[in-house]
Amino acid sequence: MTADRSQIQAQAYPLQWPSGFPRWKQGRVSGSFKTNFETALRNVKKSLELFAKDSGKKIEFPVLSSNIDLNPLTSNSGNRPADPGVAVWFAWDGLQVCIPVDRYDTPAANLQAIHHIIEARRVELRHGTLALVRATFSGFQALPAPKGKHWRDILQVGGNASRTTIEANYKRLAQDYHPDRAGGSIEKMSELNAARDAAIAEIG
Repeated sequence: MTADRSQIQAQAYPLQWPSGFPRWKQGRVSGSFKTNFETALRNVKKSLELFAKDSGKKIEFPVLSSNIDLNPLTSNSGNRPADPGVAVWFAWDGLQVCIPVDRYDTPAANLQAIHHIIEARRVELRHGTLALVRATFSGFQALPAPKGKHWRDILQVGGNASRTTIEANYKRLAQDYHPDRAGGSIEKMSELNAARDAAIAEIG
C-alpha cells in the first residue's frame, strides 16, 4: 500500500498529540537513558530506516512533533520545554501511525523511548510475521490529526500554555464568539468549545 501525504497532517511545532492517547498524569521521571536529544533523534531515524528495510515497506512522511522550537531566532528555543512530550508520526503499509511518549521529563528521554519502541517492532519482525507487526502498529494507528486549526491557534495560546492561560483565553474569546454577541456565531462557539476540550484532554 502507498500513502498519500495528506494522511500525515501532523505539525512539528508545537507538539501535536494524537487524540485517543491519554497524557501521562503521574509525576514524570528522568529515565535511565544516557543520551541527548540529537543522539536520540539519530537513533529514531536509524530505527525507522532499519524497520523499513526489515519489513520491506517504506516509511513515508515522518514528522517529529514536539514543543522544541528549532528556530534559533525565537525566544523559546531550547531542549527543555515545560511539556517534554514527543510524538513521531509516519505512514507505513497504508497505516497512519503515531508513537507518542511523555512519560519522561525531557524530550531526549521520550524520544529515546520511541527508539526502543520501534526496535521492539523489529524484534517482532524477526521472531513473528509482518501480520503480527501490522496488528501491533494498528494499536499505534494515529487517529486522524485534527482537521483545520490546531486548538492552540483557536485559543490563541503558545506551545507551553498552562491550563490557567487556556481557561482565561477561553473565557475571553467566548464573550466575543457567543451567538448572542455581534460577530459571534454557533459555529465559532462550537469550534472554541471543541478547542478547549482538546486542550484539556491533551494537557490534563
